[in-house]
Amino acid sequence: MSEQPETNKPHGTGYSRVIKAFYCSIAGIRTAWKHEAAFRQEVMLCILLFPIAVIFGKSGIERALLVSCLFLILIVEVINTAVEAAIDRIGAERNPLSKLAKDLGSSAVFLSIVHCIIVWLFVFFK
Repeated sequence: MSEQPETNKPHGTGYSRVIKAFYCSIAGIRTAWKHEAAFRQEVMLCILLFPIAVIFGKSGIERALLVSCLFLILIVEVINTAVEAAIDRIGAERNPLSKLAKDLGSSAVFLSIVHCIIVWLFVFFK
């Protein structure tokens, strides 16, 4: 008889894990909204641009490109916030590696914004 390996999953397994992960994700979005001004600004920009993307995108592919690059900005911002929180958790003293991690996270957000601008320009100014 084969034994099942023991799982060490704090949030369970199966559907209950999916449900708990969903609630953790919502908590993360709420935390980003509450504590990160940049995230709030980017959400507002996405709310403004989303209808433009849906209305003026000429095909499903164009609409998908326009909307997905907006979501990419939010995704990268959340990851950047997570990196910054982890670095801040380690300590408040100045460290070149901490600065590097924070600068790289900021660069990722910047690049996602540049990416979005380029996609929008390509779609609307063929």
